[in-house]
Amino acid sequence: MSKPKMFEKPSGVRDYLPEAVTKLRYIERQALNCMSRWGYEQIVTPTMEFYDTVGMASSTSDHKLFKLLNQRGTAMVLRSDMTAPIARVVSSLLYEESLPIRLSYHANVFRSMEEEAGREAEFYQTGAELVGDASPEADAEVIALSIACLQSTGIERFKVAIGHHGFLQGLFGYTLPDREADQQRLMQLLVARDVVGYRELIRTLPIEQEQMERLEAVLQLQGGRRIVEEARALVDEPHARLSLFHLERVWEVLEAYGVSDHLMLDLTLVGDFSYYTGTIFEGYSAELGFPVMSGGRYDNLLQQFGRPAPATGFALKTTRMLDAIRVRELVAVQPSILVQYDAARRVEALAEATRLRTAGERVVTRRVDDVSQLVEVHRLEDAVKLGNGPVFKDVITFVQFVTEHG
Repeated sequence: MSKPKMFEKPSGVRDYLPEAVTKLRYIERQALNCMSRWGYEQIVTPTMEFYDTVGMASSTSDHKLFKLLNQRGTAMVLRSDMTAPIARVVSSLLYEESLPIRLSYHANVFRSMEEEAGREAEFYQTGAELVGDASPEADAEVIALSIACLQSTGIERFKVAIGHHGFLQGLFGYTLPDREADQQRLMQLLVARDVVGYRELIRTLPIEQEQMERLEAVLQLQGGRRIVEEARALVDEPHARLSLFHLERVWEVLEAYGVSDHLMLDLTLVGDFSYYTGTIFEGYSAELGFPVMSGGRYDNLLQQFGRPAPATGFALKTTRMLDAIRVRELVAVQPSILVQYDAARRVEALAEATRLRTAGERVVTRRVDDVSQLVEVHRLEDAVKLGNGPVFKDVITFVQFVTEHG
């Protein structure tokens, strides 16, 4: 028998029950506080934007955008990421602000996914953007900040893979000149982490054996800083050389931050947004086995809004991190105090509940009409659980028909 329509939800969305919301807010609070300590100020943008501005600039595939029409027939979208809306704000409301600008956010975003893929269509991100600085120092700052944010939420066992969009562009352009379609196909296979498909495609290309080996060798460019030298030996092309030089400078700064134990180079890394132009990175939690953070440099995006400026940033995949937080049991629900009362002593009871809440306690109030409804405490140090409800660390009773506690 099918569920009644009133209980069904659209595919790809979920309800967050109290335990999940507690963890979600914990991640949000910890990450935003961490960003604030690094000088990033929080921004809030609309859930809905114009398709012709933010929708077009988002680089989310058109078929993955949630589109709708307003009452005037203008095409709108639900935001699919926060980078494009922030680029709009920096280029308009913050146009007079001097660069660099550091902004943070926590927001829900929407992407239409195939139902059979089982991916979420609405999810939360907590992230930061650094606008107006093209230096390796800026890339290193946002990577170090992303590491600090992961640590602040209690995720300790993770690795951050760093690559550079320009290296693969240089390699493919050098190896497959005038074959842009094949270059894009190889890029897409790397985005999907389809190593088998990547190798199979290489073998079908009408190129020399040396070029084929060069393309396959890139799959081994994962590891520590020595990977840069291996990459230099693989391809001698100006764009690739500049990318590797930039990566070396980023790595040096990250060593100064003292976070190199969390790092690895991965020159097969390809960002899944087309606006990435330089350094890209992803964070992987050992508990989950898939990315919980991603980011990169996008130096061409702001010029679409009339304020050309380099920029870099990252987003924590907050919804995914809920599972890691659950594994580590980092968030404990604060026990409550139960204040129970009858009608005759309601005023006293509610006044005491207000006093306790003002003092920072979590308080639940409950009216009782006869002795059988009372919750009794045998020892004050014992926690009391009322049915399937919250755990109470104390019970205070205001009734006339029993001896009062407290």
